Formats: sequence, structure tokens, C-alpha cells
Amino acid sequence: MSVSQATPSISSRLHVVLVAPSLSILGGQAVQADRLLRAWEGDAEITASLLAVNPEAPRPIRALQRLKYVRTVATQLVYWPTLVRRLRQADVVHVFSASYSSFLLAPWPAVKIARLLGKPVVMNYRSGEAPDHLARSRLARRTLERVDLNVVPSRFLHDVFAGFGISSRIIPNVVDLEGFPFRERRRLRPRLVSTRNLEPLYNVECTLLAFALVQNRHPDATLTLIGGGSEESRLRTLARKLRLRGVTFAGRVPPTEIWRAYADADIYVQTPNIDNMPTSVLEAYASGLPVVATAAGGVPAILTDGEHGLLVPPDDHEAVAAAVLKLLDDPALASRLTATARARCESCTWAAVRQLWLDAYRSVLERTLGMRAPVTAP
Repeated sequence: MSVSQATPSISSRLHVVLVAPSLSILGGQAVQADRLLRAWEGDAEITASLLAVNPEAPRPIRALQRLKYVRTVATQLVYWPTLVRRLRQADVVHVFSASYSSFLLAPWPAVKIARLLGKPVVMNYRSGEAPDHLARSRLARRTLERVDLNVVPSRFLHDVFAGFGISSRIIPNVVDLEGFPFRERRRLRPRLVSTRNLEPLYNVECTLLAFALVQNRHPDATLTLIGGGSEESRLRTLARKLRLRGVTFAGRVPPTEIWRAYADADIYVQTPNIDNMPTSVLEAYASGLPVVATAAGGVPAILTDGEHGLLVPPDDHEAVAAAVLKLLDDPALASRLTATARARCESCTWAAVRQLWLDAYRSVLERTLGMRAPVTAP
């Protein structure tokens, strides 16, 4: 079969396979992949499908995926053959990537198989741990250097990549404004919410320590923690030790329902030590919540202090509490911040982002077709 028969023309509808976690692993990658899939539905130029990096095993070995120390092997036994079968059908392979062991288990195999099949790869790296990961891993650097295009969601990651001599293009995370109704809060109640998973890098302990100080001033204050993770038991113990009242560990909430957590609260708080471009901050903006966040990683790229919200140093619970109290004491400030933040979301809607992704897909395919084009003798 000739190249022109085996590959689509640039003007035809393209099949893009997204290699990413499914929503059974709730996190930023899964949420963004799901939003892209839903956004491309019915599109005249792109057909998108998901190849889950966490596939369910066939029944004979499914039980192995429930065992902690053999789960990874069982998943890989299903994942690699699925890559070969599904990527054969792709025109463009869009690989979502985190860092460290996750990079080795999911993105790296997808890139290797795609290259063997001659498929162009868009690598969508999304980890706030990039500075350390790239410094440590020569394999990660070489992989990112050799893909057809790196796409990152923030200026922070673009600059990190540039520091290692790796080129990248910025396409921001998508926020669904219709899914997060804006509500103006003329009077703020001390109702706090956080939607970060309970893992060490998100430092939810700092949020609890700050809440203790807020509750000293506002005894009726409440805090809802959305998410799960390895720190949950320790954080529950800390909440009891601090004798906090009104703290709810709500667990994991499906993306289609999480808007309710924002709607019921009056202030959004997140205190990570490491971060990239958190979708949760954009969701808070869309919902009309004033935001208090630590200036970790790429957060300052989407939150200018005093303009879109209030930024504080990482791991400084006293500064977090002071910022929350400042909002409660100054409703006019909160109102100004939420209006500016909501306007900031316009650059992250599907209408603003669609063409950026379309250009990315078509550019890598054009490059691949150009490399395959036969040389015409003079």
C-alpha cells in the first residue's frame, strides 16, 4: 500500500488516540482527557478516542489488579498489547504524561510503540514535578526531545523544558464554564473548600493548620476536603488533634458532581508545595470563589496576587490563614478578585483552545507526511 493510501491527507478528518488515565483514576490528567474527548464529540475535523493507561484486565487475571504488589504487572500485561492494536488505527497519538515511575509505565511505552508504527506523537506533559524529574532522568529528557511535539499547559512548564533545551508549545487546560455556574457572593461566609487529593505534594496539612487559625476567629467556620489519597488517615488524626470542628472529608467526587462543592462554599483554598496549572483553580474562578493559593510551581502563571486571588508562600499556614481572614474582612476585595478571575477563564474555554489543539495535531501529521513523501527526480 502506498503512503498516500496508508495515511490521511491533511484536510481529512483525523483520528486522534488519547493515551491517558480513565476517570477510574480521579486526577488532573483523567479530567482533562475526558474533557477533550467530550469536546471533540461530533466535531467535523477530529475523531478522538481514549486508550486508557489503566485498562481493566480480562477476567482470568482481573483479580491480580486488586493485589498491591502485582497490580502493575497485571496492568502492563494488558496495556502493551492494547497499545499495539489501538495505535495502528491512529493518525495522531496524543500522550498524557506525569513524572517518575508513571512516566516509565504509561507515556514511555506509548511513545515507543507509536514510533515503531510510524505514528506522530504529541506529548502532553503535565507534572509540577518536572524540574526534579527531568534533572534526574536522562531517559525522560531523550524521550521528550524526540517526540514530534511537546505540549504543556503552563508557562511554568514551558520554561522548565526550555531550561533543559527541550522545545514545547503552551495549550492551557480546558474549563467548562457551563459546568461550573458563576455565583456572586456579596457576603462571604467562612465556608472553605479544597479539592486537591490527599497526597504529600499537595500539603493539605497546611490547609488544616490554617483552618485552625481561621476557626479561632470564626468559630462557625467549616472546611470541606474533596479528594482521597495516602495521607487521609494522618490528616484525619491531625484534625482530631487540633480539635477542629466542621471539617468534612468528602472523599473522591466524580467530575460531573464536583461543581456542587464549589457552589456550596465561599472561599477556595489550596496549599500545594509542588504544582503545575491546577484545573481546580480555574474551576474555582468559574464558580465565583475567591482563591487563596500557595505560589507553587505554575500557580503564579494563572493567579496574579491581588488580581485573580491571593498568593502566599508555600508551607506557610499563618500566611494562608491571614489571606482567608483578609477576604472575610473585605468583601469588596473578594468581589473584585472573583470578577477578574472569571474573565481569566475565557482563555481556557473550548472555544479558545480548540484551534490550538487542531493546529498541534495537523502540524505533527504534516511533518510526518512530509518525511514520507517520495522524492521526485528532476
